[in-house]
Amino acid sequence: MTAAPDSPILTFHRLIEQARPPMRADRSAIGTLPTRAFRYCEAVTTATAFGWYVFPPIGLTLMWDGNQVFWTYDGAEHDGWIPLNGSAQFPYFAQTFDAVAPEGIKGFSPPFLSALREPGVVQIWSGLVARTIPGWGLLVRSPPNLPRGHYELYEGIIETDRWFGPLFSNIRLTKTDVQVRLEPDYPIFQAVPLPRSLYSDETMHSVAVKTRLADLTEDDWADYEDTVVRPNVDPNRQRGAYAMRTRKRRKGDAPHAVMAGSDED
Repeated sequence: MTAAPDSPILTFHRLIEQARPPMRADRSAIGTLPTRAFRYCEAVTTATAFGWYVFPPIGLTLMWDGNQVFWTYDGAEHDGWIPLNGSAQFPYFAQTFDAVAPEGIKGFSPPFLSALREPGVVQIWSGLVARTIPGWGLLVRSPPNLPRGHYELYEGIIETDRWFGPLFSNIRLTKTDVQVRLEPDYPIFQAVPLPRSLYSDETMHSVAVKTRLADLTEDDWADYEDTVVRPNVDPNRQRGAYAMRTRKRRKGDAPHAVMAGSDED
């Protein structure tokens, strides 16, 4: 597949219309970062804004008793917990899917929740399908620097330029007999488009590890002096200088100039 020259790198398709659309991650972690970090720590704010927030398509609560996962959701017709035996569809979505899907695809709506074999691990579908242009994949990860409850997210990189399917993630409940609430307006994971070259073996192997202090060159020591020593001995140093330099440099960078049309492995 070849992308048109003006195609966006990443396209989200929302299949569950009740779901909140993805939102560009913001530098403040939805207002949860400490003020000092937000103002002066460019490293933290850059990582925080790296990607798109993806939300659960409905408010739901999970609980794991050490043996089985139970769940319930906002607007459930019946009170009490629902055992998650195998997979569960999003409420009424299967009928909606079959009403639109072509023949041969009807009956194959993605499950909303699935209990995996590993204890306390649940696969959750965002209600989205994602596609990237050739040569790009999608990192699905925990929203950086954003607090969460008693669960951990398994991270993964999906070849979304070749695989067009439900955008889901796996979460591991970390505490038994504790209700884990997933709000529909609070991100459950973050999606980051990445050029395949970024995570290729060639890139990962292009690393040097120097093991001795004596390996530092004169240039290394000079850079260390500029970065660490001078700011600490200058009584008039300006706070946030690194952040200002980084932002200024970023304004001059070309947008997504990283082999956007390449499909090489």
